Amino acid sequence: MAGVKKGREYAILTNEISQASFGITTGEHKKIKGLKKENLRDNMTNAELVINMLGELATTEISKTENPKGFKESKIVARDGGNIAGNALRELEERTGRKIVSSKNSKNPRLLDENLK
Repeated sequence: MAGVKKGREYAILTNEISQASFGITTGEHKKIKGLKKENLRDNMTNAELVINMLGELATTEISKTENPKGFKESKIVARDGGNIAGNALRELEERTGRKIVSSKNSKNPRLLDENLK
């Protein structure tokens, strides 16, 4: 996004997408999975990964359309993109009766793709 500095600002925007998508920050998501320094994305279930990617895709597409100028406008776009993924997450959870965010992680990769109980 234009006018966004790599590093801290980029991390804040990523966290904004996560908060809007999952209702939790990336730090909270890592805590649920029992992760310290491990990469969150490498420890997501397929469902979590798809929701995460939808939030990123929606943010990118909105950004292309709206051309945010600077960090403040980019933060709004990140939240809007994440909200699209968050709506999908809530609809799927409601329909299936299962939570998408889980404690499953790559310490036992076989479990990542199992249905949530």
